[in-house]
Amino acid sequence: MMAFSKFKGYALAALAAAAYGTNPAFAIPLYEQGMNPDSVLLFRYVLGVPLLAAIMAVRGVSFRLRKDEIGPTAILGILMALSSLTLFESYRYINSGIASTLLFVYPIMVAVMMIFLFHERFKISIALCLVIMSAGLILLMKTSSGFSLDPYGVVLVMLSALTYALYIIFVNVSKSIKRIPTTKLLFYVICWGSLLYVMLIALGGELTLPTRPAGWCNLAALAFIPTVLSLACTTKAIQIIGSTPTAIFGALEPVAAVILSVIILNQPITPREIAGGVLIIAATTIVIADTAVEKAILHVRKMFPRIRLK
Repeated sequence: MMAFSKFKGYALAALAAAAYGTNPAFAIPLYEQGMNPDSVLLFRYVLGVPLLAAIMAVRGVSFRLRKDEIGPTAILGILMALSSLTLFESYRYINSGIASTLLFVYPIMVAVMMIFLFHERFKISIALCLVIMSAGLILLMKTSSGFSLDPYGVVLVMLSALTYALYIIFVNVSKSIKRIPTTKLLFYVICWGSLLYVMLIALGGELTLPTRPAGWCNLAALAFIPTVLSLACTTKAIQIIGSTPTAIFGALEPVAAVILSVIILNQPITPREIAGGVLIIAATTIVIADTAVEKAILHVRKMFPRIRLK
């Protein structure tokens, strides 16, 4: 039963990452219609609210929040909204596939913060996974013309990664958050996030709308796939397998983003990018085979006692 529960957690983490990787495929066409990131995200979040409300109503989940749950849900909502905003802004300065790739420094941020702030044990298998994942990300980052990324775009992606890492950790360590059912938590996270975008537009931001019917379909897809579906799977996965494995599985997002960029946005893909995707998939496989990898490494240490693996 425990093994099935872990497998379910891994599957949810993988699905969450793949769903989140659809962001550029739906957002870039909206930019081409003249929409700005603030407006795209406002509609993405606002359209997600009734979806979650309907799910809660069908399941009979109460909308009532306890006093000690208001603050934590507001923090999560602001963190998620800021992560989305900085990522979507970065699409205006650097290639969306590269932005999605750079975002995945956040598993390293999660792992480091969990170790130093919450004393989580750093397993050898996790270290191996991060090394392989980093190699894959480097291959995906390097274009045929070399490294010529807009520094401002890179800073935006790093801020997105940091706020998302903080979101994941907060979900994992907050006692009040753990009491809240997943659907209810996401409902309030998106509500708080929507308020942030409303404030940004009220303070002088321009509200833009799609110019073609297909644009509304893209907004609806953004509301459901990388928002409701991805966040629901992420939250549930964290509760089952923890922050670090969930974060590392997030490395599947750039794989999904690259594939969709080729199919939908007609962006080219190189053998180097394919190799990077294969390495990332290999890294996530190591996370699944966590116990087996640990045993194999210990077996090697017994065979070669002079080798010191820390």
